[in-house]
Amino acid sequence: MGIYLNPGNKGFWRSIRSDIYVDKTEMIADTNRCLNTREQFICVSRPRRFGKSMTIEMLAAYYSRGCDSAQLFRGCKIEKNNSFLEHLNQYDVIYLNVQQFLSEADSFTMIEYLEQEVLEELREAYGELLKRQDLGLAAAFRKIYAKTGREFIFLIDEWDCVMREKKDAEGLQRQYLDFLRNLLKDREYVALAYMTGVLPVKKYGSHSALNMFWEYSMTDQKTLEEYTGFTETEVKELCGRYGMDFAEISSWYDGYAFRKFHHIYNPRSVVEAMKCGHCSSYWTSTETYEALKIYMEMDFDGLRQDIVHMLGGGRVRVNAFSFQNDMKTFKTKDDVLTLLIHLGYLGYDSEKKETFIPNQEILGEFENAMSVGGWPEVMRILKASEKLLEDTLLGDEAGVAQGLDLAHMEAASILTYNDENSLACAIGLAYYSARKDYRLIRELPAGRGFADIVFLPLPSCGKPALIVELKYDKTAKSAIQQIKDRQYSKALEGYAGDILLVGINYDRNKADRPHSCIIEKLAKPDMQS
Repeated sequence: MGIYLNPGNKGFWRSIRSDIYVDKTEMIADTNRCLNTREQFICVSRPRRFGKSMTIEMLAAYYSRGCDSAQLFRGCKIEKNNSFLEHLNQYDVIYLNVQQFLSEADSFTMIEYLEQEVLEELREAYGELLKRQDLGLAAAFRKIYAKTGREFIFLIDEWDCVMREKKDAEGLQRQYLDFLRNLLKDREYVALAYMTGVLPVKKYGSHSALNMFWEYSMTDQKTLEEYTGFTETEVKELCGRYGMDFAEISSWYDGYAFRKFHHIYNPRSVVEAMKCGHCSSYWTSTETYEALKIYMEMDFDGLRQDIVHMLGGGRVRVNAFSFQNDMKTFKTKDDVLTLLIHLGYLGYDSEKKETFIPNQEILGEFENAMSVGGWPEVMRILKASEKLLEDTLLGDEAGVAQGLDLAHMEAASILTYNDENSLACAIGLAYYSARKDYRLIRELPAGRGFADIVFLPLPSCGKPALIVELKYDKTAKSAIQQIKDRQYSKALEGYAGDILLVGINYDRNKADRPHSCIIEKLAKPDMQS
């Protein structure tokens, strides 16, 4: 058992002994299927806090011949798979945490230091085959394979830290990528290469030095969707075990959506909430909002209004394929938005090619980033939003109309359009504080159409639901009538509390008071009719 060659299973042992451990071992069946195939090169990129290192430790415990892990996997889901015993502890594993080498490389370059460290352990195990002192790392693996037939599994954690932490060192980046290509590509000694980081494989123009890797990223996790974070079923089980409100947990940490699994939760934050017994933003324990602020303030045409649109509950179409997968090369706003997807600050709908702010935890990070300057108009709207919600719940129609006048005016100073989408964005921002107790749903299928905006209360808050219908150059009364005629309340049939109908009209020809509002409480008999 070594540090880099055939590591032990201590990391996985710690995971399964933890108070909260969610069994993701079935993923091993996917990597087993890739062994010695054209799919043997796997690059999995996810944000921080999404269990990448735990997965690497699990794979090391399973494949490494340096330990006996049969007992550790006893009772785990993978134990029932036909391939489990075939590959259990059968391979020479090379485990590399690139962050360690980047941090420790002082008098050596990072790559020289990495090669020296790994070669030292290879010589301890295969010294009689590696007598030449000038052998490089790839040459050493070739010799071992030629003489013994031993295949290696490469597990590379934090593979992209060079791109993230040395973002201006293009020479080092190229050297590092060329090193990985020479080490792994077209090598018979490689049975599997699994590497993980925040970013997908770095591109140079239209080419990549590591084009043999299959990408599993936050824009498309393919078959690994359910292993990206916690699934809805897993979170419900945890909520039952720890007595937590599932709706509240969903509001805080859900929102990462893929093709098959539409509800993926931030695993680290869910665990923190369960252990602490309450929901809060646990994002800042591992990442500061300053990182988000840098990208929000990049001067790309349309970026600010897209962020405002998403803060208001909307979605933005994005081209996620031009991004060069680094922290420096930004040519369009789409590149910035795509980076924020990979960093976990935005969710992504791969079918609609749209991005959005996924949950309340991330909304707080955007608010923190805006609060330190550069977004005064938005911050004024957000600060006024608590009074707007209070006026709405009290049925103060004039107060709501006045609040919307101010919010829409502030939003219009950033948005370059003045239409129904602008109005919806302004409304979403104006009711920002409501999202502490409500789940905002835009374009909710309901009755005979789509309700513009629905605020569905969390069970613990005791507040009424809000169905908001927006009109443009019409009347607030017609908005209320549409809610009734099209029976939008039917979308809330499983909801037993009170419902407020909020009709809002924006008349662009009235400069002094363009918004009007009517608020009605939906009587219980009306809900049943």
